[in-house]
Amino acid sequence: MKDFSSPKNLSHFPVMLEEVLKICNPSKGGNFIDCTFGYGGYTNAILSYPKTKVLAIDRDLNTKKFADITKKNYKNRFTFHNKKFSDLSKVADKKTKFDFIVFDLGISTMQIMDKDRGFSFNSNSSIDMRMGLNSISAQEVVNSFSQSTLNDIFKFFGEEKESFKISKNIVETRKKLPINNCIQLANIIKKSKKRNFKSNINVSTKAFQALRIFVNKEFSELIDGLIEATKLIKIGGKIIVISFHSLEDKVVKFFFTNYSQNKSKFSRYLPDLSNEKVLFEKYKNKILTPSQNEIKKNYASRSAKLRCITRAKNNFFYPEDLKKKFIKYLEIEERYV
Repeated sequence: MKDFSSPKNLSHFPVMLEEVLKICNPSKGGNFIDCTFGYGGYTNAILSYPKTKVLAIDRDLNTKKFADITKKNYKNRFTFHNKKFSDLSKVADKKTKFDFIVFDLGISTMQIMDKDRGFSFNSNSSIDMRMGLNSISAQEVVNSFSQSTLNDIFKFFGEEKESFKISKNIVETRKKLPINNCIQLANIIKKSKKRNFKSNINVSTKAFQALRIFVNKEFSELIDGLIEATKLIKIGGKIIVISFHSLEDKVVKFFFTNYSQNKSKFSRYLPDLSNEKVLFEKYKNKILTPSQNEIKKNYASRSAKLRCITRAKNNFFYPEDLKKKFIKYLEIEERYV
């Protein structure tokens, strides 16, 4: 049996692992939270240092078998829960203040490669796309949601320029026959799109991304997760987020920038409120990206962006502006049939 307990033996590469370890410096020990356990790449790398403890969560039920292997190797230093980002405070020990909290956003290789999960353009299976702990599937969305809502999903979550035509053709198709698999949906999208000979990206990428984000409420979960992490991180502790598309990065950038000590004032004549609305130390807006060597080994890492922020001394307060900023996206995620 393949040893999944060691990151060196993983078929999935933990993205920017070296950069994460450099920031965390686990050789000094500490309490860590891995918010996207997956195969356990980050967790096992951290636990390989003897003075560390890791609390890991993942909403995907399929990750438990890998967590069980890690638990055998690190019985007293590892805890795992099948939970979403928004449940972080429910499973974390209230007495523990964590040194580092890591988010590796987006879809995993494990989920894409499993054709039955419905994330792949080439799957004959149903258009599922559920990461776990969901209320609806993408197939329900495609076959029952209004054209208006489908348009909003593709437009806002996929930044899809031809969202109207795609949503219209989906509705027209399902009037005749249900849309039952990913290949069928991909063909509808392909027929709805103008050909772009310069792009090597599959024409269905943005629309599939949009459906996945909507079904899993990824926007809501990211925002709630960042807020929960800020409650749990200790003063001087760091929150690390690796994102893979512009929407995720916009949320992270806004949160880190808007609640840091060096937040820009709208006017030099306004009073300095920096000490009143601060959760983080000065933020340099520095983005780390994968090395060319990593991209060669793992092409999927090419779009990754790593942002890191340090918790300030100020008491926690609820960052209301974060949800206000992205209210349109949150409202779309709350729509149902």
